[in-house]
Amino acid sequence: MDLNKEQFFVSILTACNHQITNAGGRRIGWAIKTTNMRRLGVDPSCGVLDPKENVLMAVSCDTFNAATEDLNNDRITIEWTNTPDGAAKQFRREWFQGDGMVRRKNLPIEYNL
Repeated sequence: MDLNKEQFFVSILTACNHQITNAGGRRIGWAIKTTNMRRLGVDPSCGVLDPKENVLMAVSCDTFNAATEDLNNDRITIEWTNTPDGAAKQFRREWFQGDGMVRRKNLPIEYNL
């Protein structure tokens, strides 16, 4: 059977787990963004980590047609910032919108087609 790009559909929902670890000495808030929300899912997509704490994050890829979709620019971006002193351990989006330093790590997605 010859599978060319026009015939090939990625039809299996796949997921893999990744661990996020706060290696620093301060509590951080973190958030995940994707360039393609229809195709890539992340759970949980945000949270708060104390020093040396970690969380498992599930990344899933939904069904798509490899022939008709642009796959070149897909990526997941992890953003994190120190939480304000005395802040509760509850994620707040505004931590990323103020004057504080927000760090980012871009992870390009490579599909096995």
